[in-house]
Amino acid sequence: MTKRDSKAEKITAAGGILFRKEPYAVQILLIHRNGVWDLPKGKLEPDESIAECAAREVREEVGLKKNPVIEANLGTTEHSYEQNGTHFDKVTYWFVMRLTDDQLSYTPQEAEGIDKVEWISVKKAEEIVEYQNLKHLIARFKEGINR
Repeated sequence: MTKRDSKAEKITAAGGILFRKEPYAVQILLIHRNGVWDLPKGKLEPDESIAECAAREVREEVGLKKNPVIEANLGTTEHSYEQNGTHFDKVTYWFVMRLTDDQLSYTPQEAEGIDKVEWISVKKAEEIVEYQNLKHLIARFKEGINR
């Protein structure tokens, strides 16, 4: 957990690990945003629940036709960053999700800097995401599916 700054702008976000079971591995859908492999997530809008935000953001960022179904809560991650001279403290709520149909193609949300959407094995996903808090999140997901 990062140290919280009382003067920082607080951001609440939500996202998800969208998964599917293939014959030999569980895969999760990663996005490639601004040159880094990431998980779909985004900011909470007014009058929206955390779960609604998570489903909407995943749908928008990967180009789904329908909102995914939330299967479990994965907890939160926290991090701080600075942008244009403003300090932000961000809490992101995470959920395990699955598709409601067999959609085969996806449209990256280019306006958000996303240029790729790919199904990747959990093992490889742990290796290629660069943010440490996401590595821990994927490991938590993996523990849940191995029970």
